[in-house]
Amino acid sequence: MSELIDNRAHRIDTLKSIILHLHHGGSADEVRQRLSSLVADVDATEVAAMEQQLIADGMTIDEVRSMCDLHAEVMRDVMSPIQIRPSVGPGHPVDTFQRENAALREAVGEVRRAIDTLAEAGPAADQSAARDTARARVNVLFDIEKHYRRKEELLFPFLERHGITGPSKVMWAKDDEARAALAALAELLAIEVPGREGWVSAVREGLAATARAIEGMIDKEERILLPMALDTLTRDEWGVIWQESPRIGWCLVEPRAGYVPPTSTVPDHTMTPPAGQAILLPTGHVTLEQLTGVLQTMPVDLTFVDADDRVAFYSEGPERVFSRSRAVIGRKVQHCHPPRSVSIVDRILDDFRAGRQSTAEFWIEMHGRFVHIRYFAVRGADAQYLGCLEMTQDVTKIRALQGERRLLAYDDGVTAGAAAQEPGHPHHSAPPPVATATTVSAATPVLAALIVKTIDADAMLAAGTHPLQMVQQGAAALAAGQGLAIDSSFVPKPLIEMLEQGGYDVTTATAPDGRHRTVVRKRL
Repeated sequence: MSELIDNRAHRIDTLKSIILHLHHGGSADEVRQRLSSLVADVDATEVAAMEQQLIADGMTIDEVRSMCDLHAEVMRDVMSPIQIRPSVGPGHPVDTFQRENAALREAVGEVRRAIDTLAEAGPAADQSAARDTARARVNVLFDIEKHYRRKEELLFPFLERHGITGPSKVMWAKDDEARAALAALAELLAIEVPGREGWVSAVREGLAATARAIEGMIDKEERILLPMALDTLTRDEWGVIWQESPRIGWCLVEPRAGYVPPTSTVPDHTMTPPAGQAILLPTGHVTLEQLTGVLQTMPVDLTFVDADDRVAFYSEGPERVFSRSRAVIGRKVQHCHPPRSVSIVDRILDDFRAGRQSTAEFWIEMHGRFVHIRYFAVRGADAQYLGCLEMTQDVTKIRALQGERRLLAYDDGVTAGAAAQEPGHPHHSAPPPVATATTVSAATPVLAALIVKTIDADAMLAAGTHPLQMVQQGAAALAAGQGLAIDSSFVPKPLIEMLEQGGYDVTTATAPDGRHRTVVRKRL
């Protein structure tokens, strides 16, 4: 056994040294030759362990992500696809992931063919029809979000419970690249740009980036992630993934019938109070049914992280702001966030644990809603740190309230004068309007002082270059409080959503000439 362990460790170290040699400028042909003699004995878990060691050695997630495509391309030439174990039958989560990947490959091919037709279209009517077809084909690809979410929210947590954290950190970042490329391509097809030749070139460039990101991730899943998961996860864990998957949904295909999950068991250290019996609390008593009803009724989303930074509980209200999955229970909270925001999570928890702070709060504009997010240190009677409570609330309607309501009025049938103002009580001044990513604002002089770089999106698109890469690089280089301006004749909604999800504040203003200025700022 020790010999096998030593051989495995040696293969991982050798693989790491070969890959580092490639990224330090070594010849791809030389690396292929060295890999070909090693890779026959390397399994998927060792490839993941290699990336995990690079991170442990101090390489950042962004550095591993940036080199991931290069070494994956070289390994693809020498590493034959690993066959999924015959024990995986129809309907198993891995079977569904594979069938979705096959459907995604076909959908990418449909987009290629549609854009080829668009490039060759002649009369204006043909061009318009071809453009509509291309947009429809690209829209189909947005179903990939369900595939990625099931992977990120269900599969990654269980891998991390087994100590495999590299794939979730690196692949999540690569998923975000694919999302951004797809959104940028859809945005290109949704606008009209003077100089059609340059626009078609930009569309082709956007397609190439999208296909490279999606097909590259399919290869990584088929060759590394899924075989490794099958070697690692238990039958019970696959059963939980299967049970939780319908909440997120399926990508392009439905799962096949045939898979039967194992019967779930309740851990020994938990208990359910008998029906009708109350739980005694310091300020009263409630039954479990009552307590569950209260938590589900509250207009806030609650998530509790214990003293070991593991998610212990979340509430299930009717309209959660951020979705949760039961697979998150017991997971390190740092692994529930994209790599780019982990440092903020660590800082909050470290400050809470050390007693330096007890509250942290953020507010963001997301899809037309104003969301207030608060974190509270939970302490016992002796000030012992018990964990962290996250409280999230959509406060859009609250921010819009004006004056007073002192008489009963139900919002589902209220008339214009139903919320009467009592005499003698002047109206409070109205709060400032909520600024969303698509709100037209005149606040550009305030924002201008923060802007360190301006990108003319129209000029770049007309020249046949998509601004996505420049925007991503410019946003990544921003210091806290600095801004990046994007000038365009259209509101870049997919780009705005991608940046907001990436941790940036985004506002859009319209100039007198009708052009839009989108300002991106690093969130404080």
